[in-house]
Amino acid sequence: MQQILTAPRLLTGRPDRHFSPGALLIDGGTIAAVGTPSEVEYQASPKADRYDYPNSTILPGLINCHVHLAFDASPDPVGALRAVPDGELLEAMHERAHQHLRAGVTTVRDLGDRGGLLVRLRDAIARGEAVGPRILVSGAPLTPRGGHCWFLGGEVDSDAEIRARVRHNAQAGSDLIKVMGNGGQMTPGGPGMTDAQFTPEQLRLIISAARSVGLPTAIHAYTTGTIAAAVAAGVATVEHCTFLGDDGAAALDDDLADRMAAEGTAASPALPSGWRRMWDMLGPERAEAIADRLRWLRHHEVPLLFGSDAGVPISQHGDPVSTLELYEHIGVAHADIIQLATTTSARFLGLGEITGELRPGLDADVVVVDGDPLRDVQSLRHLRRVLRAGREPDGNG
Repeated sequence: MQQILTAPRLLTGRPDRHFSPGALLIDGGTIAAVGTPSEVEYQASPKADRYDYPNSTILPGLINCHVHLAFDASPDPVGALRAVPDGELLEAMHERAHQHLRAGVTTVRDLGDRGGLLVRLRDAIARGEAVGPRILVSGAPLTPRGGHCWFLGGEVDSDAEIRARVRHNAQAGSDLIKVMGNGGQMTPGGPGMTDAQFTPEQLRLIISAARSVGLPTAIHAYTTGTIAAAVAAGVATVEHCTFLGDDGAAALDDDLADRMAAEGTAASPALPSGWRRMWDMLGPERAEAIADRLRWLRHHEVPLLFGSDAGVPISQHGDPVSTLELYEHIGVAHADIIQLATTTSARFLGLGEITGELRPGLDADVVVVDGDPLRDVQSLRHLRRVLRAGREPDGNG
């Protein structure tokens, strides 16, 4: 079945390629043509279904590179997780995934679920047995015994356990390996944000072991020392990437940022949808330091990915726009925000030949919004239609 979508504006995901007016031809689950309405109509079957959106914009589906579908975004997501059995957790993760899709997010990268349970949901969606976004799964993240997020099941101590855990996650169907390089705030009694959980040698082992089974690695890292060790070892993405010293103060390293840019190591700040509330709690000085760090990363041309850490307290599932507002707040142009949340995120997740852009041959992951997101990011809240591989979230597309 073919569909033609037309609108006054079509954003391909590349700042240099827009159409006004624009049209998109979808054949089954794949994009067949992109261009002006006359160009696209010429290539369509006379029987193609046509959908005209006279006040709207067509653009690629958004990609959230850092979510936790196992967490419920409550004040105590860890307690809630530990209280629920696997069957109920799987159902809850399905609903949370669906929330992302209904909000225009057609791909999510989940960076820590319990025991790799999410593989079952990812595969059910891929088979068409469940409706949801494309999901990249890390499974249980590697952490030391009693370390940050130990309750997800990825505890390791020795080199042998590290190798075994990486093999286990790969064999269970993980799309990447996640490692908790520093501690965090959500593990009761666990290591703090500036505590290193692995030595540089251990990080090299983890990333090398992941590479040996064909998987990239993402690291949860707050301190400059941990970031440096991971980048030297060849990590693919640095989550949070806050460049803190051991004392918790900013420790920006220009040479390290330049190395990340040169080697294509992406930073996923993973700031929550409730960032305004977080900044109010931190106070203006610390809040401005976060904004300055993001500007500093952009100045050094470190690739930035869109991620919201959805599932942790003050970061809701299915609210991508609130996090994107942060980039607007620090002065990122609207066209660059769209690119960051679509083509750039797809490319650095290894999905650039599958999704993230509107061009022939890619999956038809598409959103239609009222208004013009190049003028106002709030337009992304006003969804007219969401397609994941040509299908609507209710499965009737």
